[in-house]
Amino acid sequence: MTAPMTGQARQIWVDADACPKVIKDILFRAAERARIRLILVANKMLHVPPSPWLAAVQVPGGFDVADRHIVEQLQPGDLVVTADIPLAAAVIDKGGHALNPRGEFYSQENIRELLSMRDFMAGLREGGVQTGGPAAISHHDRQNFANRLDSFLVKWDHGA
Repeated sequence: MTAPMTGQARQIWVDADACPKVIKDILFRAAERARIRLILVANKMLHVPPSPWLAAVQVPGGFDVADRHIVEQLQPGDLVVTADIPLAAAVIDKGGHALNPRGEFYSQENIRELLSMRDFMAGLREGGVQTGGPAAISHHDRQNFANRLDSFLVKWDHGA
């Protein structure tokens, strides 16, 4: 599909390469219900259900290409769904909102600490310490994400 036109109402952007399918499904239903444009950005072709509210943008492969595309297209007030903390920091700096797939919002108050922790863990991994990856998305995480997204969309709909 094509990229969204500029000047549109608020949109939801998804850093889709690593976004769990169950979270995408929640997003598809929410975008349809709320009639909000949802754009998945990835470096591979993605399937989205046929809908005027859903789109997928394929960007070239490469480090942070999808992230850069999202930040370049993002308008203040847009929502980005990502587990990528540096992308979330860029979104916040540009006046957007960032939500991770576990239903936790990134904010001016927590993003610097999260970046520091990310860098600390990366240093441990580079030093050979096995830190493991994040746990799989649980039922509680899915429910938390859906609830936080719904609450956000209600506030958004009322101009907050």
